[in-house]
Amino acid sequence: MLAKFTGWGLLSAIRLLTGAQARWWGCPPKAEQRIYFANHQSHLDLVMIWAALPEELRSITRPIAARDYWATTPFKRWITTEVFNAIYVERGGSAAAAPVPPPSPAPEPQPERIEPSFDEVEPVKPWTVQGELPLAQAETHAASEPAPPPVTPGSAEALAPLQPLIEALQSGDSIIIFPEGTRGNTGEPQKFKSGLFTLAQMFPEVVLVPAWIDNVQRVMPKGEVVPVPILCSVTFGAPIRLEAGEERRPFLDRAREAVVALRDV
Repeated sequence: MLAKFTGWGLLSAIRLLTGAQARWWGCPPKAEQRIYFANHQSHLDLVMIWAALPEELRSITRPIAARDYWATTPFKRWITTEVFNAIYVERGGSAAAAPVPPPSPAPEPQPERIEPSFDEVEPVKPWTVQGELPLAQAETHAASEPAPPPVTPGSAEALAPLQPLIEALQSGDSIIIFPEGTRGNTGEPQKFKSGLFTLAQMFPEVVLVPAWIDNVQRVMPKGEVVPVPILCSVTFGAPIRLEAGEERRPFLDRAREAVVALRDV
């Protein structure tokens, strides 16, 4: 009940602050399973697009939320999980558990101090350490080591970052994603990453709806913490689909163009 009242209060505040105008251009608001994909310029993007959806769609639609921003305090964690029902993703657009930091490297031993001398010395030979190869041989040996095998598309390892999104779609939810992965600051969307293509392959029956979020970056510019009242809007465009035999990059470029085309609608 607290989450519901908080959602209503937050919705009123967002609409007062931004207007949160929704414009449906090419598709009506409909209670069907969808993947909404939009440009990404502010942490408020998920809030803005959530607020722009009608109530019957908000209840079945889950936005993604950057874990390193939205899970840093108990209140942010509560509001993203209880009010937005968000899916946490790591910075960069992949959905996954927080990465384990690598162990700190051991400190390098300090070289022994050598006093200057004017005596003639023999040329220095490649150093060796007991049980190790001479330096030149070691470099040759390292160069001959085979590179680790690439991650196979569609394998369990490749799909692991998308698993929370896959589970949400398998359960029948709609989702809101930002295929750029990270926020841009030029006003022009960056290249889309491959997650949207993978989801479109796995769930061909889910409707793909492009969206353009306008002006929200001016409400909370990068680095600011206090929002500024600015009239904002979200324009939803005509659905697209992954065509038979369409390759990853042409599809992602076409999806990006569908989003950009809504900027001037």
